[in-house]
Amino acid sequence: MVNINELVAQAQAMQAKVKLAQNELSKQEVTGEAGNGLVKITMTCTKETKKCEIDASLLKAEEKETLEDLIVAAMNNTKDLADEVATATMEEATAGLQLPEGVDLPM
Repeated sequence: MVNINELVAQAQAMQAKVKLAQNELSKQEVTGEAGNGLVKITMTCTKETKKCEIDASLLKAEEKETLEDLIVAAMNNTKDLADEVATATMEEATAGLQLPEGVDLPM
C-alpha cells in the first residue's frame, strides 16, 4: 500500500527538481550543424534559437538552394540535440518518484 503523504512529498520534491531542470535547460545551449560545419545553429535546450553561422563559401547566388537545405538540416540537427539533453535532464529530475502501478505523470 502506498502512503499518500509519502507520495505527495515525493511529488513536491520532484516538482522542485523539474522546475530547476527547466531553468537549467533554458540556459544550456547546443550547436548543431550541416554540410560538415558549413552551417551551424545554436539554440537553448528549450529550443530558443540563439545563433546561425554560415560559411562565406555558401553566400553565392548559385548556392542559394544548397544554403536553404543546409539551414533546415542544421536546425533539425540542433533540435534533436536539444531534445536529447532535455529528455536526459528531465529523466534525472523525475528519477526516484515511486508512483503506484498504472499512474503516470504528464510531461
